[in-house]
Amino acid sequence: MSLFIYALLIPLAAVFIAPILKPRGATYLSALAFLSPFFAVIYCLFRGCAHEILLMKFSPPIGDIYLNLDYISHAFGLTISLVSAMVAFFALPYMEHRFEEMKLDKNVEFRKYIFIYNLYATSMLWLVYCGNLALLYVFMELMLITAFLLIYNYGYGNRRWVGLLYLVWCAIAGVLTLAGFVILAFNNNTLALNALMASGKGVGMVAWAFIFGGMIIELPVVGPHIWLPWAHAEAPTPVSALLSPLTVGLAGYVLLRIALIDYSFIATYRMPILAYAIFSSVYGGFSVFKQTDFKRLLAYSTVSQMGYMLVALCLGPFGLLGMVIQYMSHAFGKSILFSSAGGIIAVHHGLRDINKMGGLHDSIPAISNAAVVGFLNLGGILTVGMLGEFFILRGVVETFGIGLKPGAGAAAGAGAGLGVILAVVFMFILSVWYGFWTIRKVFYGKPKSTERLEISRYLYLPLYIIGIISVLLLLPPLSTVLIHGLNTIPGLGFGLGGVTP
Repeated sequence: MSLFIYALLIPLAAVFIAPILKPRGATYLSALAFLSPFFAVIYCLFRGCAHEILLMKFSPPIGDIYLNLDYISHAFGLTISLVSAMVAFFALPYMEHRFEEMKLDKNVEFRKYIFIYNLYATSMLWLVYCGNLALLYVFMELMLITAFLLIYNYGYGNRRWVGLLYLVWCAIAGVLTLAGFVILAFNNNTLALNALMASGKGVGMVAWAFIFGGMIIELPVVGPHIWLPWAHAEAPTPVSALLSPLTVGLAGYVLLRIALIDYSFIATYRMPILAYAIFSSVYGGFSVFKQTDFKRLLAYSTVSQMGYMLVALCLGPFGLLGMVIQYMSHAFGKSILFSSAGGIIAVHHGLRDINKMGGLHDSIPAISNAAVVGFLNLGGILTVGMLGEFFILRGVVETFGIGLKPGAGAAAGAGAGLGVILAVVFMFILSVWYGFWTIRKVFYGKPKSTERLEISRYLYLPLYIIGIISVLLLLPPLSTVLIHGLNTIPGLGFGLGGVTP
Protein backbone atom coordinates (compact mmCIF):
# COMPACT_ATOMS: atom_id res chain seq x y z
CA MET A 1 0.00 0.00 0.00
CA SER A 2 1.27 3.48 -0.85
CA LEU A 3 2.67 5.51 2.03
CA PHE A 4 0.45 8.38 0.87
CA ILE A 5 -2.58 6.82 2.51
CA TYR A 6 -0.85 7.12 5.89
CA ALA A 7 -0.35 10.83 5.22
CA LEU A 8 -4.11 11.09 4.75
CA LEU A 9 -4.84 9.03 7.86
CA ILE A 10 -2.77 11.30 10.14
CA PRO A 11 -5.30 14.22 10.02
CA LEU A 12 -8.08 11.69 10.60
CA ALA A 13 -6.30 10.42 13.71
CA ALA A 14 -5.77 14.01 14.89
CA VAL A 15 -9.54 14.51 14.87
CA PHE A 16 -9.81 12.19 17.88
CA ILE A 17 -6.45 12.83 19.60
CA ALA A 18 -6.35 16.66 19.56
CA PRO A 19 -9.38 17.16 21.89
CA ILE A 20 -7.54 15.25 24.62
CA LEU A 21 -4.72 17.82 24.67
CA LYS A 22 -4.54 21.36 26.00
CA PRO A 23 -5.23 24.15 23.45
CA ARG A 24 -1.60 24.77 22.49
CA GLY A 25 -0.80 21.08 22.14
CA ALA A 26 -4.02 20.46 20.20
CA THR A 27 -3.16 23.33 17.86
CA TYR A 28 0.33 22.06 17.11
CA LEU A 29 -0.88 18.49 16.62
CA SER A 30 -3.62 19.64 14.24
CA ALA A 31 -1.30 21.85 12.20
CA LEU A 32 1.40 19.20 11.93
CA ALA A 33 -1.21 16.59 11.01
CA PHE A 34 -2.25 18.66 7.98
CA LEU A 35 1.33 19.45 7.05
CA SER A 36 1.99 15.71 6.64
CA PRO A 37 -0.18 15.42 3.49
CA PHE A 38 1.21 18.77 2.29
CA PHE A 39 4.76 17.42 2.26
CA ALA A 40 3.55 14.07 0.93
CA VAL A 41 2.01 15.91 -2.04
CA ILE A 42 5.25 17.80 -2.66
CA TYR A 43 7.10 14.48 -2.66
CA CYS A 44 4.58 12.94 -5.08
CA LEU A 45 4.83 15.92 -7.43
CA PHE A 46 8.57 15.47 -7.80
CA ARG A 47 9.05 11.74 -7.32
CA GLY A 48 5.69 10.31 -8.32
CA CYS A 49 3.49 7.87 -6.41
CA ALA A 50 0.70 5.37 -7.05
CA HIS A 51 -2.14 6.82 -9.14
CA GLU A 52 -4.86 4.79 -7.42
CA ILE A 53 -5.25 2.99 -4.08
CA LEU A 54 -8.11 0.51 -3.96
CA LEU A 55 -9.91 0.57 -0.60
CA MET A 56 -12.81 -1.84 -1.21
CA LYS A 57 -15.04 -3.23 -3.90
CA PHE A 58 -18.79 -2.69 -4.07
CA SER A 59 -21.36 -4.19 -6.37
CA PRO A 60 -22.90 -2.06 -9.13
CA PRO A 61 -24.10 0.63 -9.27
CA ILE A 62 -21.55 1.82 -6.68
CA GLY A 63 -18.37 0.27 -8.07
CA ASP A 64 -14.84 0.36 -6.67
CA ILE A 65 -14.07 2.63 -3.73
CA TYR A 66 -10.54 3.93 -4.24
CA LEU A 67 -8.29 6.93 -3.68
CA ASN A 68 -7.52 8.89 -6.83
CA LEU A 69 -4.01 10.33 -6.60
CA ASP A 70 -3.76 12.23 -9.87
CA TYR A 71 -2.36 15.74 -10.21
CA ILE A 72 -5.79 17.38 -9.94
CA SER A 73 -6.31 15.81 -6.52
CA HIS A 74 -2.76 16.74 -5.54
CA ALA A 75 -3.25 20.39 -6.53
CA PHE A 76 -6.43 20.63 -4.46
CA GLY A 77 -4.98 18.49 -1.65
CA LEU A 78 -1.83 20.60 -1.37
CA THR A 79 -3.98 23.72 -1.06
CA ILE A 80 -6.38 22.29 1.51
CA SER A 81 -3.66 20.81 3.71
CA LEU A 82 -1.54 24.00 3.74
CA VAL A 83 -4.43 26.36 4.46
CA SER A 84 -5.93 24.04 7.10
CA ALA A 85 -2.58 23.79 8.90
CA MET A 86 -1.90 27.54 8.90
CA VAL A 87 -5.45 28.48 9.92
CA ALA A 88 -5.16 26.01 12.82
CA PHE A 89 -2.20 28.07 14.12
CA PHE A 90 -4.05 31.35 13.54
CA ALA A 91 -7.09 30.05 15.44
CA LEU A 92 -5.25 29.53 18.73
CA PRO A 93 -5.33 33.17 19.93
CA TYR A 94 -8.36 34.06 17.86
CA MET A 95 -10.69 31.41 19.28
CA GLU A 96 -9.48 32.11 22.82
CA HIS A 97 -10.51 35.72 22.19
CA ARG A 98 -13.86 34.52 20.83
CA PHE A 99 -14.53 32.29 23.83
CA GLU A 100 -13.82 35.21 26.17
CA GLU A 101 -16.33 37.33 24.20
CA MET A 102 -18.93 34.57 24.56
CA LYS A 103 -18.06 34.07 28.25
CA LEU A 104 -17.30 30.39 27.71
CA ASP A 105 -14.72 28.16 29.40
CA LYS A 106 -11.94 28.28 26.80
CA ASN A 107 -10.40 24.93 27.74
CA VAL A 108 -13.68 23.05 27.44
CA GLU A 109 -14.85 24.87 24.33
CA PHE A 110 -11.50 24.58 22.57
CA ARG A 111 -11.75 20.79 22.79
CA LYS A 112 -15.14 20.90 21.10
CA TYR A 113 -13.95 23.42 18.54
CA ILE A 114 -10.77 21.58 17.57
CA PHE A 115 -12.64 18.29 17.13
CA ILE A 116 -15.16 19.85 14.73
CA TYR A 117 -12.49 21.94 12.97
CA ASN A 118 -10.27 18.94 12.28
CA LEU A 119 -13.20 16.86 11.10
CA TYR A 120 -14.26 19.70 8.80
CA ALA A 121 -10.81 20.13 7.25
CA THR A 122 -10.22 16.36 7.00
CA SER A 123 -13.52 15.86 5.16
CA MET A 124 -12.40 18.41 2.53
CA LEU A 125 -9.03 16.72 2.16
CA TRP A 126 -10.49 13.25 1.73
CA LEU A 127 -13.17 14.57 -0.66
CA VAL A 128 -10.60 15.58 -3.29
CA TYR A 129 -8.91 12.18 -3.15
CA CYS A 130 -12.13 10.15 -3.46
CA GLY A 131 -12.17 8.11 -6.67
CA ASN A 132 -15.85 7.24 -6.27
CA LEU A 133 -18.68 9.76 -6.35
CA ALA A 134 -20.58 7.91 -3.61
CA LEU A 135 -17.73 8.38 -1.13
CA LEU A 136 -17.20 11.92 -2.39
CA TYR A 137 -20.84 12.69 -1.53
CA VAL A 138 -20.38 11.31 2.01
CA PHE A 139 -17.49 13.69 2.65
CA MET A 140 -19.37 16.56 1.02
CA GLU A 141 -22.22 16.11 3.51
CA LEU A 142 -19.80 15.73 6.42
CA MET A 143 -18.19 18.99 5.32
CA LEU A 144 -21.62 20.67 5.35
CA ILE A 145 -22.57 19.42 8.83
CA THR A 146 -19.27 20.36 10.49
CA ALA A 147 -19.25 23.86 8.97
CA PHE A 148 -22.84 24.31 10.19
CA LEU A 149 -21.89 23.28 13.73
CA LEU A 150 -18.97 25.73 13.82
CA ILE A 151 -21.16 28.63 12.63
CA TYR A 152 -24.08 27.65 14.89
CA ASN A 153 -21.94 27.36 18.04
CA TYR A 154 -19.25 30.03 17.60
CA GLY A 155 -20.47 32.54 15.01
CA TYR A 156 -21.39 36.20 15.41
CA GLY A 157 -24.70 38.04 15.37
CA ASN A 158 -27.72 35.81 14.92
CA ARG A 159 -25.42 32.83 14.49
CA ARG A 160 -28.08 30.14 14.84
CA TRP A 161 -30.24 31.64 12.08
CA VAL A 162 -27.18 32.08 9.86
CA GLY A 163 -26.10 28.50 10.52
CA LEU A 164 -29.53 27.21 9.56
CA LEU A 165 -29.55 29.41 6.43
CA TYR A 166 -26.25 27.87 5.38
CA LEU A 167 -27.47 24.37 6.21
CA VAL A 168 -30.69 24.65 4.23
CA TRP A 169 -29.13 26.13 1.09
CA CYS A 170 -26.27 23.65 1.03
CA ALA A 171 -28.62 20.76 1.82
CA ILE A 172 -30.63 21.73 -1.29
CA ALA A 173 -27.38 21.74 -3.25
CA GLY A 174 -26.54 18.31 -1.85
CA VAL A 175 -29.93 16.81 -2.72
CA LEU A 176 -29.73 18.05 -6.31
CA THR A 177 -26.19 16.71 -6.65
CA LEU A 178 -27.19 13.38 -5.14
CA ALA A 179 -30.05 13.09 -7.63
CA GLY A 180 -27.56 13.62 -10.45
CA PHE A 181 -25.21 11.00 -8.99
CA VAL A 182 -28.05 8.46 -8.68
CA ILE A 183 -29.10 8.97 -12.31
CA LEU A 184 -25.46 8.71 -13.35
CA ALA A 185 -25.03 5.49 -11.35
CA PHE A 186 -27.97 3.70 -12.92
CA ASN A 187 -27.12 4.90 -16.43
CA ASN A 188 -23.50 3.72 -16.15
CA ASN A 189 -23.77 0.97 -13.52
CA THR A 190 -20.94 2.57 -11.51
CA LEU A 191 -19.88 5.69 -9.66
CA ALA A 192 -16.14 4.99 -9.82
CA LEU A 193 -14.42 7.79 -11.73
CA ASN A 194 -12.04 5.49 -13.59
CA ALA A 195 -14.89 3.25 -14.76
CA LEU A 196 -16.98 6.26 -15.80
CA MET A 197 -14.06 7.60 -17.84
CA ALA A 198 -13.51 4.21 -19.48
CA SER A 199 -17.16 3.41 -20.24
CA GLY A 200 -17.59 6.14 -22.85
CA LYS A 201 -21.32 6.34 -22.06
CA GLY A 202 -21.08 9.90 -20.80
CA VAL A 203 -23.00 11.56 -18.01
CA GLY A 204 -26.27 12.42 -19.73
CA MET A 205 -27.97 15.80 -19.86
CA VAL A 206 -30.44 15.15 -17.04
CA ALA A 207 -27.78 13.97 -14.59
CA TRP A 208 -25.51 16.85 -15.65
CA ALA A 209 -28.32 19.36 -15.10
CA PHE A 210 -28.96 18.15 -11.53
CA ILE A 211 -25.26 18.16 -10.64
CA PHE A 212 -24.71 21.56 -12.24
CA GLY A 213 -27.73 23.03 -10.44
CA GLY A 214 -26.53 21.73 -7.09
CA MET A 215 -22.99 22.92 -7.55
CA ILE A 216 -23.81 26.48 -8.62
CA ILE A 217 -25.70 26.79 -5.32
CA GLU A 218 -22.65 25.51 -3.47
CA LEU A 219 -20.18 27.54 -5.56
CA PRO A 220 -22.17 29.99 -5.48
CA VAL A 221 -22.88 32.51 -8.24
CA VAL A 222 -25.43 35.32 -8.45
CA GLY A 223 -28.90 34.23 -7.41
CA PRO A 224 -28.04 31.27 -5.19
CA HIS A 225 -25.32 33.41 -3.58
CA ILE A 226 -27.79 34.81 -1.03
CA TRP A 227 -26.52 32.53 1.76
CA LEU A 228 -22.84 33.27 1.25
CA PRO A 229 -22.44 36.86 2.60
CA TRP A 230 -24.31 35.89 5.76
CA ALA A 231 -22.38 32.67 6.37
CA HIS A 232 -18.95 34.11 5.61
CA ALA A 233 -19.49 37.31 7.57
CA GLU A 234 -21.01 35.74 10.70
CA ALA A 235 -18.92 32.56 10.90
CA PRO A 236 -16.00 32.58 13.34
CA THR A 237 -13.08 33.84 11.27
CA PRO A 238 -11.09 30.56 11.14
CA VAL A 239 -14.20 28.98 9.64
CA SER A 240 -14.54 31.87 7.16
CA ALA A 241 -10.88 31.28 6.27
CA LEU A 242 -11.76 27.71 5.25
CA LEU A 243 -15.35 28.15 4.08
CA SER A 244 -14.70 30.86 1.51
CA PRO A 245 -11.39 29.72 0.00
CA LEU A 246 -11.75 25.96 0.28
CA THR A 247 -15.32 24.72 0.71
CA VAL A 248 -17.16 26.74 -1.92
CA GLY A 249 -14.41 26.13 -4.46
CA LEU A 250 -14.84 22.38 -4.07
CA ALA A 251 -18.08 22.74 -6.01
CA GLY A 252 -15.80 23.68 -8.89
CA TYR A 253 -13.79 20.52 -8.21
CA VAL A 254 -16.94 18.38 -8.60
CA LEU A 255 -17.90 20.16 -11.83
CA LEU A 256 -14.36 19.67 -13.14
CA ARG A 257 -14.47 15.93 -12.48
CA ILE A 258 -17.83 15.59 -14.22
CA ALA A 259 -16.60 17.70 -17.16
CA LEU A 260 -13.62 15.39 -17.62
CA ILE A 261 -16.00 12.44 -17.90
CA ASP A 262 -18.35 14.16 -20.34
CA TYR A 263 -18.02 17.75 -21.55
CA SER A 264 -21.15 17.73 -23.73
CA PHE A 265 -23.39 19.67 -21.30
CA ILE A 266 -20.88 22.51 -21.05
CA ALA A 267 -20.23 22.48 -24.79
CA THR A 268 -23.98 22.63 -25.53
CA TYR A 269 -24.77 25.47 -23.12
CA ARG A 270 -21.37 27.20 -23.19
CA MET A 271 -22.50 30.70 -24.14
CA PRO A 272 -25.36 31.11 -21.60
CA ILE A 273 -23.19 29.64 -18.82
CA LEU A 274 -20.29 31.88 -19.83
CA ALA A 275 -22.48 34.99 -19.91
CA TYR A 276 -23.96 34.09 -16.51
CA ALA A 277 -20.50 33.49 -15.03
CA ILE A 278 -19.09 36.79 -16.32
CA PHE A 279 -22.15 38.70 -15.07
CA SER A 280 -21.84 37.02 -11.67
CA SER A 281 -18.16 37.88 -11.40
CA VAL A 282 -18.69 41.50 -12.34
CA TYR A 283 -21.72 41.81 -10.04
CA GLY A 284 -19.75 40.37 -7.12
CA GLY A 285 -16.80 42.67 -7.87
CA PHE A 286 -18.86 45.85 -7.93
CA SER A 287 -20.81 44.74 -4.82
CA VAL A 288 -17.52 44.86 -2.91
CA PHE A 289 -17.53 48.67 -3.11
CA LYS A 290 -20.92 48.86 -1.35
CA GLN A 291 -19.92 46.90 1.75
CA THR A 292 -19.04 48.43 5.10
CA ASP A 293 -18.40 45.15 6.96
CA PHE A 294 -14.89 43.89 6.10
CA LYS A 295 -15.83 40.20 6.22
CA ARG A 296 -18.97 40.78 4.16
CA LEU A 297 -16.83 42.65 1.64
CA LEU A 298 -14.59 39.60 1.33
CA ALA A 299 -17.66 37.38 0.89
CA TYR A 300 -18.75 39.35 -2.19
CA SER A 301 -15.21 39.06 -3.47
CA THR A 302 -15.72 35.29 -3.25
CA VAL A 303 -18.82 35.56 -5.46
CA SER A 304 -16.67 37.40 -8.00
CA GLN A 305 -13.83 34.88 -7.80
CA MET A 306 -16.15 31.89 -8.15
CA GLY A 307 -17.33 33.48 -11.38
CA TYR A 308 -13.74 32.99 -12.56
CA MET A 309 -14.03 29.26 -11.97
CA LEU A 310 -17.32 28.98 -13.83
CA VAL A 311 -15.85 30.97 -16.74
CA ALA A 312 -12.86 28.64 -16.80
CA LEU A 313 -15.17 25.61 -16.92
CA CYS A 314 -16.52 26.83 -20.26
CA LEU A 315 -13.15 27.26 -21.97
CA GLY A 316 -12.04 23.75 -22.90
CA PRO A 317 -8.80 22.08 -21.79
CA PHE A 318 -6.85 25.27 -21.11
CA GLY A 319 -9.77 26.69 -19.15
CA LEU A 320 -10.00 23.55 -17.01
CA LEU A 321 -6.30 23.81 -16.27
CA GLY A 322 -6.82 27.46 -15.31
CA MET A 323 -9.72 26.38 -13.09
CA VAL A 324 -7.43 24.16 -10.99
CA ILE A 325 -4.88 26.94 -10.53
CA GLN A 326 -7.55 29.55 -9.88
CA TYR A 327 -8.83 27.41 -6.99
CA MET A 328 -5.34 27.40 -5.49
CA SER A 329 -4.86 31.14 -5.95
CA HIS A 330 -8.24 32.04 -4.49
CA ALA A 331 -7.74 29.70 -1.53
CA PHE A 332 -4.36 31.19 -0.66
CA GLY A 333 -5.52 34.79 -1.10
CA LYS A 334 -8.83 34.54 0.66
CA SER A 335 -7.50 32.52 3.62
CA ILE A 336 -4.94 35.30 4.15
CA LEU A 337 -7.58 38.02 3.85
CA PHE A 338 -10.17 36.47 6.16
CA SER A 339 -7.42 35.80 8.69
CA SER A 340 -6.32 39.44 8.34
CA ALA A 341 -9.90 40.50 9.08
CA GLY A 342 -9.85 38.18 12.08
CA GLY A 343 -6.60 39.71 13.29
CA ILE A 344 -8.21 43.15 13.20
CA ILE A 345 -11.22 41.82 15.11
CA ALA A 346 -9.01 40.27 17.79
CA VAL A 347 -6.64 43.24 18.17
CA HIS A 348 -9.13 46.09 17.78
CA HIS A 349 -11.91 44.65 19.96
CA GLY A 350 -14.34 43.42 17.31
CA LEU A 351 -13.72 46.14 14.70
CA ARG A 352 -15.33 45.20 11.35
CA ASP A 353 -16.72 48.46 9.98
CA ILE A 354 -14.31 49.69 7.29
CA ASN A 355 -15.63 53.24 7.69
CA LYS A 356 -14.08 53.19 11.17
CA MET A 357 -10.78 51.82 9.88
CA GLY A 358 -8.15 53.64 7.85
CA GLY A 359 -4.47 53.92 8.62
CA LEU A 360 -4.35 50.55 10.38
CA HIS A 361 -0.97 49.86 8.79
CA ASP A 362 0.62 52.12 11.39
CA SER A 363 -0.69 50.03 14.29
CA ILE A 364 -0.61 46.50 12.80
CA PRO A 365 1.85 46.54 9.86
CA ALA A 366 2.36 42.76 9.94
CA ILE A 367 -1.33 42.12 9.27
CA SER A 368 -1.50 44.96 6.74
CA ASN A 369 1.38 43.54 4.68
CA ALA A 370 -0.15 40.06 4.77
CA ALA A 371 -3.44 41.47 3.42
CA VAL A 372 -1.56 43.00 0.48
CA VAL A 373 -0.23 39.54 -0.41
CA GLY A 374 -3.77 38.20 -0.15
CA PHE A 375 -5.10 40.71 -2.65
CA LEU A 376 -2.13 40.07 -4.96
CA ASN A 377 -3.32 36.47 -5.15
CA LEU A 378 -6.86 37.54 -6.03
CA GLY A 379 -5.56 39.95 -8.65
CA GLY A 380 -3.13 37.43 -10.16
CA ILE A 381 -0.09 39.63 -9.50
CA LEU A 382 3.30 37.97 -8.84
CA THR A 383 1.64 34.87 -7.39
CA VAL A 384 0.32 31.56 -8.72
CA GLY A 385 -2.83 33.45 -9.75
CA MET A 386 -0.88 34.76 -12.76
CA LEU A 387 -0.76 31.22 -14.15
CA GLY A 388 -4.49 30.77 -13.61
CA GLU A 389 -5.31 33.97 -15.49
CA PHE A 390 -2.92 33.03 -18.31
CA PHE A 391 -4.59 29.67 -18.88
CA ILE A 392 -8.09 31.15 -18.68
CA LEU A 393 -7.17 33.71 -21.36
CA ARG A 394 -5.51 30.98 -23.43
CA GLY A 395 -8.74 29.02 -23.10
CA VAL A 396 -10.67 31.92 -24.64
CA VAL A 397 -8.25 32.00 -27.57
CA GLU A 398 -8.38 28.23 -28.13
CA THR A 399 -12.14 27.97 -27.70
CA PHE A 400 -13.16 30.83 -29.97
CA GLY A 401 -10.40 30.47 -32.54
CA ILE A 402 -8.85 33.91 -32.39
CA GLY A 403 -5.99 34.01 -34.86
CA LEU A 404 -7.40 31.46 -37.32
CA LYS A 405 -7.07 32.04 -41.04
CA PRO A 406 -9.68 34.44 -42.45
CA GLY A 407 -13.09 33.02 -43.30
CA ALA A 408 -16.71 33.51 -42.36
CA GLY A 409 -16.63 30.98 -39.51
CA ALA A 410 -13.27 32.15 -38.26
CA ALA A 411 -14.36 35.80 -38.36
CA ALA A 412 -17.50 35.02 -36.35
CA GLY A 413 -15.50 33.00 -33.82
CA ALA A 414 -12.87 35.73 -33.56
CA GLY A 415 -15.59 38.35 -33.01
CA ALA A 416 -17.18 36.34 -30.22
CA GLY A 417 -13.78 35.56 -28.78
CA LEU A 418 -12.76 39.22 -28.74
CA GLY A 419 -15.89 40.09 -26.77
CA VAL A 420 -15.26 37.27 -24.29
CA ILE A 421 -11.59 38.11 -23.86
CA LEU A 422 -12.42 41.78 -23.19
CA ALA A 423 -15.01 40.74 -20.61
CA VAL A 424 -12.56 38.34 -18.96
CA VAL A 425 -9.80 40.97 -18.88
CA PHE A 426 -12.27 43.39 -17.27
CA MET A 427 -13.00 40.75 -14.62
CA PHE A 428 -9.29 40.52 -13.87
CA ILE A 429 -8.93 44.32 -13.73
CA LEU A 430 -11.94 44.58 -11.42
CA SER A 431 -10.30 42.23 -8.90
CA VAL A 432 -7.17 44.39 -8.85
CA TRP A 433 -9.30 47.54 -8.59
CA TYR A 434 -11.39 46.48 -5.58
CA GLY A 435 -8.32 44.89 -3.98
CA PHE A 436 -6.25 48.06 -3.92
CA TRP A 437 -9.34 50.15 -3.07
CA THR A 438 -9.88 47.96 0.01
CA ILE A 439 -6.22 48.09 1.04
CA ARG A 440 -6.22 51.89 0.82
CA LYS A 441 -9.50 52.23 2.72
CA VAL A 442 -8.62 49.81 5.52
CA PHE A 443 -4.88 50.10 6.02
CA TYR A 444 -3.79 53.47 4.64
CA GLY A 445 -4.90 57.07 4.82
CA LYS A 446 -4.95 59.10 8.01
CA PRO A 447 -4.51 56.73 10.99
CA LYS A 448 -6.96 56.84 13.87
CA SER A 449 -4.04 56.03 16.16
CA THR A 450 -0.27 55.87 15.63
CA GLU A 451 0.28 53.47 18.53
CA ARG A 452 2.06 50.26 17.43
CA LEU A 453 0.12 47.34 18.90
CA GLU A 454 1.68 44.13 20.18
CA ILE A 455 0.03 41.18 18.47
CA SER A 456 0.49 37.43 18.68
CA ARG A 457 2.75 35.92 16.02
CA TYR A 458 0.06 33.32 15.44
CA LEU A 459 -2.07 36.07 13.89
CA TYR A 460 0.35 36.85 11.07
CA LEU A 461 3.20 34.34 10.63
CA PRO A 462 0.91 31.61 9.22
CA LEU A 463 -0.38 34.15 6.67
CA TYR A 464 3.15 34.88 5.46
CA ILE A 465 3.82 31.17 5.04
CA ILE A 466 0.74 30.85 2.82
CA GLY A 467 1.83 33.93 0.88
CA ILE A 468 5.37 32.60 0.35
CA ILE A 469 4.03 29.28 -0.99
CA SER A 470 1.70 31.16 -3.34
CA VAL A 471 4.73 32.94 -4.81
CA LEU A 472 6.88 29.81 -5.00
CA LEU A 473 4.15 28.03 -6.96
CA LEU A 474 4.53 30.67 -9.66
CA LEU A 475 8.22 29.86 -10.07
CA PRO A 476 10.14 26.77 -11.23
CA PRO A 477 10.48 24.03 -10.16
CA LEU A 478 7.07 23.92 -8.41
CA SER A 479 5.16 25.58 -11.26
CA THR A 480 6.78 23.47 -13.98
CA VAL A 481 6.25 20.13 -12.24
CA LEU A 482 2.64 21.01 -11.38
CA ILE A 483 1.74 22.18 -14.89
CA HIS A 484 3.52 19.23 -16.50
CA GLY A 485 1.68 16.83 -14.20
CA LEU A 486 -1.72 18.37 -14.88
CA ASN A 487 -0.96 18.26 -18.60
CA THR A 488 -0.63 14.47 -18.46
CA ILE A 489 -4.27 14.03 -17.39
CA PRO A 490 -6.49 13.19 -20.39
CA GLY A 491 -8.71 16.13 -21.23
CA LEU A 492 -6.80 18.66 -19.15
CA GLY A 493 -4.38 21.15 -20.63
CA PHE A 494 -2.74 21.50 -24.02
CA GLY A 495 -5.64 19.92 -25.88
CA LEU A 496 -4.98 16.33 -24.81
CA GLY A 497 -7.72 13.73 -24.54
CA GLY A 498 -11.43 13.83 -24.24
CA VAL A 499 -12.38 17.48 -23.69
CA THR A 500 -12.85 19.40 -26.90
CA PRO A 501 -13.18 23.17 -27.04
